[in-house]
Amino acid sequence: MKPFAVALLAAASLLLGSGCKDDSNKKSNANEIVVGEYASMTGATATFGQSSHKGAVMAMEEINKEGLLGGKKIRLVTEDNRSDANEAVTAVQKLISRDRVVAVLGEVASKRSLAGGGVCQKAKIPMISPASTNPTVTAVGDYVFRICFTDDFQGMVDAQFAIKELPDIGKKPWKKAAVFTDVANDYSKGLSKAFRETYPKNGGQIVAEETYRESDNDFKAQLSKIKSADPDAVFVSGYYTDVGKILRQARELQLNVPFFGGDGWDSPQTLQLGPIADNCFYTDHYSADDPRPEVREFIKRFQARWGETPDAMAILGYDAMGVLADAIKRAGKAEPQAIRDALATTKDYPGASGTITMDANRNARKPIVVVRIHGGKGSRADAIAPQ
Repeated sequence: MKPFAVALLAAASLLLGSGCKDDSNKKSNANEIVVGEYASMTGATATFGQSSHKGAVMAMEEINKEGLLGGKKIRLVTEDNRSDANEAVTAVQKLISRDRVVAVLGEVASKRSLAGGGVCQKAKIPMISPASTNPTVTAVGDYVFRICFTDDFQGMVDAQFAIKELPDIGKKPWKKAAVFTDVANDYSKGLSKAFRETYPKNGGQIVAEETYRESDNDFKAQLSKIKSADPDAVFVSGYYTDVGKILRQARELQLNVPFFGGDGWDSPQTLQLGPIADNCFYTDHYSADDPRPEVREFIKRFQARWGETPDAMAILGYDAMGVLADAIKRAGKAEPQAIRDALATTKDYPGASGTITMDANRNARKPIVVVRIHGGKGSRADAIAPQ
């Protein structure tokens, strides 16, 4: 699908606000395709949902303006799950039973995608996750898809990057690493598992393993144990909401080695941590300094629409809506079964985040970038394509 023109008018019902949902009492008509979205618009990981929502809205506006679906327009109904897995179940149930959506976008967090995906699978409504990387997400069933890489690949890349030398930025191989895992988070557990399985094979040694829960505020006991193990770096597989607290306490303990993690770090809040995050790294779906023309054009349009630079969740939300529209167009009708079948045959879709092809397990094989944090900014330090 070619890049869409920027839509000049935005429906007021789609603007970010409390609840962040369309008018649920609005009756659908023959020229309207109702799509659902459940996202963390509020709560602990609100930047995830807000960013992916902005991307999805922008794509919808461009698709509708271009008339790419034969005169029919997409109407997006968004439910806020408040960053809670139980709320995700309720949100998806509402979208399906009340709003009669033909497909669902969501979620970013793997735990919430697993919760909502089960509802979609049972109802036979196709769901596309923009950014849930835990491998079990699409194992829920044949109606659940994702347009991002999975943690078995991401963990392998993190392990490879750990022992890599990058003289241009002064990075030396990290031969000894500590692993810090959120045991209440499916994403964190899966990513740490993949890292642990690959890192020793690459010549690395795991010298300490500690755990926490995302509701924790005091990490000093675990960090003290990690410091005593004398690692070259610390792998934190959790979300950005924890990274800031962990880094502050680590630096207070004079644990000054680099920290690194996965795409759960991606948030403007991570880049705003200041010097404590300098020369830390995380793997991600894209970098804002990517020179590819499609990325530069996407960023330009996003800034014009929202007045900010998009993060990875925004570009994936955009591509999730684009992949869905492409499937509806190829299916020739906006019916759940037909959409599901078309999604399963998605091949070489030219997304802003990269070319998207669904494999037999409904996962997209995508390249990974490694982002370096320095001076309050993120820049691409490395890029690795799937084998």
